[in-house]
Amino acid sequence: MARYADDLALAHMLADTADSISSARFRAQDLHVSEKPDLTPVTDADTAVEKALRATLSRARPRDAVLGEEFGAAAAPAPGGGSRQWVIDPIDGTMNYVRGVPIWATLIALLDHDEPVVGLVSAPALGRRWWAGVGHGAYAGRHAAAATPIKVSGVSRMGDASFCYSSLTSWEEVGKLDAMLDLMRSSWRTRAYGDFYGYMLLAEGALDVMLEPELSLWDVAALVPIVTEAGGEFTDLTGRRGPGGGSAVATNGKLHATVLERIGLDS
Repeated sequence: MARYADDLALAHMLADTADSISSARFRAQDLHVSEKPDLTPVTDADTAVEKALRATLSRARPRDAVLGEEFGAAAAPAPGGGSRQWVIDPIDGTMNYVRGVPIWATLIALLDHDEPVVGLVSAPALGRRWWAGVGHGAYAGRHAAAATPIKVSGVSRMGDASFCYSSLTSWEEVGKLDAMLDLMRSSWRTRAYGDFYGYMLLAEGALDVMLEPELSLWDVAALVPIVTEAGGEFTDLTGRRGPGGGSAVATNGKLHATVLERIGLDS
């Protein structure tokens, strides 16, 4: 972890900045909301957070590339830069944010040769933050000085599993609704917490499976090291590890093969 200790410390600093901006605008009467081309909402808080984090990274890590949800890929890093890239989702759960639901977070990841090596999720309205670095373990707390190690559950049967998912309409769109419903019926408990939150509950051992059929890199990059460093497994629907497949199957590891067999896609 020593290799990425400074990067993880920087991620916490970035999250502090993001929290101050997003918290100040949460439930603001003059919050400006517009619609992106994909018909999803974006607020002035989304753009302000991403601009602030990009400005800090341009000073602190000028040789690193940056990818964010609202402004895409940054210009090429300075000469001599390597294959490191910061990936930012300024507010994951914007629809919740707009409606005043406190389940939203800033997601910050560092990729090294396309592998997520640092991940941080900060949910200030919940008073909670989760983070991990490769080889270091996964932690949660209000901030870095109040860290508690987290670990996935030991549940090994679907009949005993707490199962979390995204909207059912998204599974219908990918032709997997029947398989999804069958998997839900075989589980002990099902809930649709959605967005980042299901993955963090998985990493804490509070639930055992989290699935989403369609994702962008900024939705998932920060989640991967937190889940895997907590002892879980994270792939796409074809079983490919990592955040680049456009979908997510996250489990405590013991249930992964079963879930992929029942709802996965052929590679």
